[in-house]
Formats: sequence, structure tokens, C-alpha cells
Amino acid sequence: MKIGLFFGSFNPIHVGHLIIANVMQDQTDLDEVWFVVSPQNPFKARKTLLHEFDRLKMVELAIADHFFFKASDVEFHMPKPSFTIDTLTFLSEKNPQHEFRLIIGGDNLQHFHKWKNHEQVLEHYGLYVYPRPGSNPDFEHPNVQFIAAPLMDISATFIRESIKSGHSVRYLLPDKVEEFIKDKKLYF
Repeated sequence: MKIGLFFGSFNPIHVGHLIIANVMQDQTDLDEVWFVVSPQNPFKARKTLLHEFDRLKMVELAIADHFFFKASDVEFHMPKPSFTIDTLTFLSEKNPQHEFRLIIGGDNLQHFHKWKNHEQVLEHYGLYVYPRPGSNPDFEHPNVQFIAAPLMDISATFIRESIKSGHSVRYLLPDKVEEFIKDKKLYF
């Protein structure tokens, strides 16, 4: 099978993530999309990051009814911070029956040259790139595909700040994720 890997902190996972993943699985040659919950993104601060198990649980709740989506905690068992190439190599060794592709936003493509071993990622895995507001990446490579997907401008930061301020996040989060956040009093 061809698997699209959608890495993220998912702090929290929101409808924007789900829409992008659905387009990737439905409108490309990907058989499945795996949400790889990153314990620590090397480019992001940890201060607002929920515990990795809470973020994984929210992903599991959000995708529970989608047959072609899977949640992955693979990076929980790897050295931190996690580097994408190391995760891709590990997954390929453990799952030689699958081909992996990396799903990223156009905003990340602008800084892709700073990623550890980015040439290997391009050469051995390839990228499926979805549009992001304010990004118009000028990048050509035979292993990079630009996918026409809705332009999503939903921010997890906005969602966290709304929750903390007591504002509604209805329609921004799957209902089960919103219930989990309220039950555990997360982001308050």
C-alpha cells in the first residue's frame, strides 16, 4: 500500500487537519493516511504542548470512524527531538510492504531545505504538498506533487487561545475531541 504520513503536533487536531487528510487519501493515489503525532517538533517550543498521550488520544478520537486513517505513536519511542528522515527510515524498515510519502503544507516546503537529510526525503519518499495561506512555493522536483486541496487557515493556536478565553470552538474541532478537551480541562 501507499501510505501518506501526516506529521504534526496535533495540539489539538482540528477539522483543517481532517479535511486535508481526506483530500489526500481520496484524491491521490494514497491508500491510507497515517497521522504521526510528534512528541516534539524541532522547530517548535514545548511550552504550550500537551502531553503526547493526550494529543494521540485526540487524534484517535477524531479519526475513529474513518477506515483509511490511522494514528501513529512511532515517534514516542524514538530519540527526541524527532527528525522526519529518522521516522521515515524506521517505518520503512518495519513496514517494507508499504511505500511512504510525506504530506506537508506549502509553508513547510519553503523551509524544507533546513530539514535534516532533506535530499534523502525527496529521493526515497517524496512529498505531497497542500496549499497554505500566504505560501506560494517555487519548488520543482520529480518527487514533489502539488495537490489541489482547500486552502485551510485554521490555527491550533487560535483554538487553544479560544478555549483558554472561554470562547466556543464549535465546528473547529470534531465533537469527540471537544468533549475530551472539556472533560480533561485541557488548555484552560
